[in-house]
Amino acid sequence: MKLRLIALLISGALAGMAQQSPAPGQNPPPLFKGDKRDKEKEEQTRSVSGTVRGANGEPADGAVVQLKDTRTLRVRSYITKADGNYFFHGLGKNVDYELRAEFKGASSDKKTLSVYDSRQNPVINLQLEEQKKN
Repeated sequence: MKLRLIALLISGALAGMAQQSPAPGQNPPPLFKGDKRDKEKEEQTRSVSGTVRGANGEPADGAVVQLKDTRTLRVRSYITKADGNYFFHGLGKNVDYELRAEFKGASSDKKTLSVYDSRQNPVINLQLEEQKKN
């Protein structure tokens, strides 16, 4: 009986440990919202958002916004919905990013999110302009 009880306690403890241990290379889940690891990650990253508007000033539904990491040259894309809004998160604070939008032959000027911009959630709006034909 004692052996059975001990075996049951050990198996329960091992099962509990397996559920609490994160996979290799992953951080354990936060114990509660506002965990120290969440705050540290938030302090190391930022987001950028904005609205893409066409030449007529209306929000551009279906515009492709490209975000380029100038260090790694990695490009992320976002396709806007009817409101013309875009959003990128998890961006490093020590990297410059270039933003540009394209839609039906029109494109915006390239805008830069600089390492010197200390805002946590900057807003960068993009204005589409028709390409001039030569």
